Amino acid sequence: MNHDGKTMAPPSTPTRIGLAGLAVMGQNLALNIAEKGFPISVYNRTTSKVDETVERAKLEGDLPVYGFHDPESFVNSIQKPRVIIMLVKAGAPVDQTIKTLSAYLEKGDCIIDGGNEWYENTERREKAMAELGLLYLGMGVSGGEEGARNGPSLMPGGSIEAYNYIEDILLKVAAQVRDSGPCVTYIGKGGSGNFVKMVHNGIEYGDMQLIAEAYDVLKSVGKLSNEELHNVFTEWNKGELLSFLVEITADIFGIKDDKGEGYLVDKVLDKTGMKGTGKWTVQQAADLSVAAPTIASSLDSRFLSGLKDERVEAAKVFKASGFGDVLTDQVVDKAKLIDDVRQALYASKICSYAQGMNLIRAKSVEKGWDLKLGELARIWKGGCIIRAIFLDRIKQAYDRNADLANLLVDPEFAKEIIERQSAWRRVVCLAINSGISTPGMSSSLAYFDSYRRDRLPANLVQAQRDYFGAHTYERTDIEGSFHTEWFKIARQSKY
Repeated sequence: MNHDGKTMAPPSTPTRIGLAGLAVMGQNLALNIAEKGFPISVYNRTTSKVDETVERAKLEGDLPVYGFHDPESFVNSIQKPRVIIMLVKAGAPVDQTIKTLSAYLEKGDCIIDGGNEWYENTERREKAMAELGLLYLGMGVSGGEEGARNGPSLMPGGSIEAYNYIEDILLKVAAQVRDSGPCVTYIGKGGSGNFVKMVHNGIEYGDMQLIAEAYDVLKSVGKLSNEELHNVFTEWNKGELLSFLVEITADIFGIKDDKGEGYLVDKVLDKTGMKGTGKWTVQQAADLSVAAPTIASSLDSRFLSGLKDERVEAAKVFKASGFGDVLTDQVVDKAKLIDDVRQALYASKICSYAQGMNLIRAKSVEKGWDLKLGELARIWKGGCIIRAIFLDRIKQAYDRNADLANLLVDPEFAKEIIERQSAWRRVVCLAINSGISTPGMSSSLAYFDSYRRDRLPANLVQAQRDYFGAHTYERTDIEGSFHTEWFKIARQSKY
């Protein structure tokens, strides 16, 4: 009996898999699994969500979804060895759910965490589960609510034995891309699945910021209307920038406000929220000494967007001194500007993905995960938020050279950047002279310009470090480590 006194029909035979945590992502993933022909048991601490999911399963095609109001009957309804996916908030709720479920699990059973969890928490839990004879996977799930229902990109890492239990399900549930297959692969050991999903989200931050900057330049300098922006992004989505984020951006510019005049996008408050994966990405980049300026600038932009009240006051101060929102009122050739911004967006995007891939590789080396970067590009081609035609090119780059030092030096990408760099510089210069901040595009360009130069002014910084802290330096002409008494020499030459 359920809590309302209604009997829930139990499955006549054990179900193939269980899912605990029925917020929208959990519900949609459960329905996706059931729709692919796998009977599924579902459980949620708040039992109304269980009933809601079962009701949706009936309405969406009488799908084999079986609801349970208590954890024991939920666990016992699943065929052995049992596999349970959890989709609950990261952190303490995950530990609580594991504690609840593991009381009824037996040796050889498996738990999969499908949330955006910090990778070290997954590694800790995998060890703790192993001591109980249980298997554990941390699986990144990307694609939002729509992806979960119709085919997400899946990034499972941890126990290979656990992955083998459910590979048949994941291959069917994941997004399917023509010519490259299901958007899932066994990522690697430990917390590698969560780590890869974290960096995916960091790249997503960079992508969204770059698109926002393209919008700002076109709107603030090019004076494009929402209708024109809708048309531009729709057109861009037919070429090299074809992607989920460009597609939804075009959609957003076409939606009128249902609560007033004009377009909805103009009424949305300019404060960007975040949940933490972008911050984790930047922290990891710093820990591993990997330059990720495009991703870092997107995070800084979100921080600055949060200072709405301060920015409103600052605008008043500077307007009073003659500083308007846009510094120059120059007339620009719209068609030329649109084409330049398209090229700048694409070139900047290459840098953002290069940084994300370098971060994944650095972590893979540190942890001995042996991650395959080309395979990651393949599983991101469908289902996920950063899905883009451009990922095909990234996969090909790593197919050509699995040890590629940086995407920028792949012959194809190098050629594309060279072709676009003049337009890229024009856009950044125009933005700077107009007082429009383009931190993502600017830092991407600085990243490219630093990476392509064989000599940087770092020699001076190292000389300074040796001057005040005796940190030593290497020379370009003689092997070894050197220290100079700069202060003494400088003092002698002064007197």
